[in-house]
Amino acid sequence: MPDMLPPAHPALGTDKMLSRKAGGVGWMIFNNPERHNAVSMEMWLAAEQILTDFAADPEVRVLVVTGAGGKAFVSGADISKFESERGSAEAVAAYQAQTAKVYEALADFPKPTIAAIRGHCIGGGSALAVCCDMRMATEKSTFGIPAAKLGLGYPLPGIRRLVHLVGPSFAKELFFSAKKFSAEDARIMGLVNRVVPDDALDALVEDYAATIAGNAPLTVASVKAIVAEALKPDPDEALCDRLVRGCFASQDYIEGRRAFMEKRAPQFTGS
Repeated sequence: MPDMLPPAHPALGTDKMLSRKAGGVGWMIFNNPERHNAVSMEMWLAAEQILTDFAADPEVRVLVVTGAGGKAFVSGADISKFESERGSAEAVAAYQAQTAKVYEALADFPKPTIAAIRGHCIGGGSALAVCCDMRMATEKSTFGIPAAKLGLGYPLPGIRRLVHLVGPSFAKELFFSAKKFSAEDARIMGLVNRVVPDDALDALVEDYAATIAGNAPLTVASVKAIVAEALKPDPDEALCDRLVRGCFASQDYIEGRRAFMEKRAPQFTGS
């Protein structure tokens, strides 16, 4: 991550999850590099807290999700804690409920989300990345869903999100084979938006995040919501119409027109 960013802060009393805010961008950082950012229950709880905070903060216009250490985005669940955190039916249910909360909070996050992927993006890491609006990866990143090698079951919401992103055939290939795929494979599948050299990822993500943060928040939010409706079998057209009308009735629409005519950068407020 770029050195010019302000320090990240631990969340919910654990240094395994970090957050920072800068320039309209919120960063959620998985910080367990000695285990390739494998995720424990305490990390899932902290992630929920970070997402709740960022969603409520009007200063945060874009969310970036990434992993610390340079070797992994997220490598999945911390298998060393399977016995303590997922060793019984009750423990599995509690763990599944918490991960579902985080996936849902990220998938339904009201602002644009970017997964900045460097290194391993496996299992729960792939599920997290799929919940984001965009995924930017380095050339050496690897992707996979090894559930079939662990005997795990995946619930409908996660599989539905993957199918919407890559289609049913690639979704089956990822699950059936349980193989690791290259960043180029992931790009071909549609799993990632951009693949760049390792030393170019930070600049790419910063540029996208800053660009989006500077655009009209109501327009961006309306498009995110309308895309979500477009994927439903019975979209709420009235909601979509209200969102579009809200953009045209906003002060930002006036500011955008004036800035264009005056040949200057617009200053959008989200009102």
